Amino acid sequence: MEDKNNAIPRHIGIIMDGNGRWAAQRALPRSAGHREGARAVQRTLQAAEAMGIKYLTLYAFSTENWTRPREEISTLMELLEKTLTEYQKSANKKNWRILISGERDRLPAAILAKMDSLVQATAQNKGLTINLALNYGARQEITHAVNRLLKEGIQTITPQDISLRLYQPEIPDPELIIRTSGEERLSNFLLWQAAYSEFYFTEVLWPDFNAAELQKAVADYRARRRRFGGI
Repeated sequence: MEDKNNAIPRHIGIIMDGNGRWAAQRALPRSAGHREGARAVQRTLQAAEAMGIKYLTLYAFSTENWTRPREEISTLMELLEKTLTEYQKSANKKNWRILISGERDRLPAAILAKMDSLVQATAQNKGLTINLALNYGARQEITHAVNRLLKEGIQTITPQDISLRLYQPEIPDPELIIRTSGEERLSNFLLWQAAYSEFYFTEVLWPDFNAAELQKAVADYRARRRRFGGI
């Protein structure tokens, strides 16, 4: 099942890494890096839409991020609430559909309310689907799926059974996963869905990511031969 068409990937997952290092290089507080990272998200969404990408999963906040300093978490939550408010104003104009993947526990009530409102308001949109991985961990997602199966009384579990009970079963697996900042690991991101994903690692810090960098990653992906275990 080789991909001979070198098509634009339908679904790209992005591990947005490097906000803190970007700020440190400029002797700025980490909050400045996170704010600049939010601007990079906007650039990336627009670039993805222009390229014809259908699904974009962004690793916004992991379950492990709760171990960060309280002040930084507070800044991230404030920035997230502001971002969700901005999406509420613009997503329908752009025909974007917003989904949220992750656990609801520990998230502030105000953010949960904005999340629910945004998902409901954009549910019928047909443009770019933006899946925000928020309070997300892939091991937790798989555990969540297995627990659902146990509650349903299913004795023999197939891979499809698990896939259908992940947070967003209607989204195709990502063909490409991008990680910025030079790190080369998945960090508990889409472990189940990434079984046959291509990986692209770049030294670029997330706040410096732009349309040209996304195009470079996609061009690298399109030059590869995908065999899926065949010859």
